[in-house]
Amino acid sequence: MRVSNRKKRGVSVDLTPMIDVVFQLILFFLVSTTFAILPAINVNLPESTTSKGAEIAGITITMHSNGKIWFNDEQVTFSSLGARLSKFDTEDRKKEEYPVTLEADENVTNGSIVKVFDILRNEGFVSINLRTSDK
Repeated sequence: MRVSNRKKRGVSVDLTPMIDVVFQLILFFLVSTTFAILPAINVNLPESTTSKGAEIAGITITMHSNGKIWFNDEQVTFSSLGARLSKFDTEDRKKEEYPVTLEADENVTNGSIVKVFDILRNEGFVSINLRTSDK
């Protein structure tokens, strides 16, 4: 019996061009996608025509029209807000310079906002921004 030593030609598919195209598509979608980091707490902010942008980094206190209050993403009460603020680490910055953003629903009473302002000032935070929406 005779065995043939002929080499059979193998079929190979070059995947390099396909990998290049897929990589380019991934890069396109990563660059064209915008990422917005917003809290998942929805409030109807009051409209303002004279508002200016401010830095968002820092503490965000959100007040909903139903009376609920959030410290960043954690729900708190008026009494526990002061305790959370006193324990908050301002990362080697003075509390007077650390930014605080207050997001209050347009139906929140002025008295509730003043209570939060008093709590913030008692804990040493004075750089407070009120968040509004553009018209």
